[in-house]
Amino acid sequence: MTEGRAKVEGGVVLVGSFLNHQLDPQLMMHCAEEFARVFKDSGINKIVTIEASGIAPAIMTGYLMHLPVVFIKKKQPKTVDESWKSRVWSFTRDGETTVCIAKEFLTEKDRILFLDDFLAEGHASGSVIHLCRQSGAQIVGMGFLVEKGFAGGGQFLRDHNINYHALATITRISEDNSLEVA
Repeated sequence: MTEGRAKVEGGVVLVGSFLNHQLDPQLMMHCAEEFARVFKDSGINKIVTIEASGIAPAIMTGYLMHLPVVFIKKKQPKTVDESWKSRVWSFTRDGETTVCIAKEFLTEKDRILFLDDFLAEGHASGSVIHLCRQSGAQIVGMGFLVEKGFAGGGQFLRDHNINYHALATITRISEDNSLEVA
């Protein structure tokens, strides 16, 4: 079933049936096709995502656009000697963590498209902005499967002059936990 639902407390949207626990590959491909269409003429040379639920749509978009996909890691791997680092608040995990990306995979030559599952308050997006400032990479655009339109992340990106596209926008979570989508 490809349908999100709300959890009683805290504005949590459950998408485990098609995105972050079980994947719907056909839906992910349709999402990738839309991202590729929207950003096709942007001069992007790399797609970046953050572990973990943004990986599937990022890989499929990279496949369609013939671009490499780089993961921002939530823990410094032993295989990476030098990396750019940033702190990010995780709504899902209810805590802050340090994320990193290898310096060799994010450089001043890169024009990136950042893809992620959700845009809520913009914490992950802010860490990507910080990583790109460190490396000199240019953010060409950001894409999200779902935007929580009531959470402020869209305004955060507009304030930072970031071109972004959300495939679905939740405008409200009702008292009965149903989702209103624009």
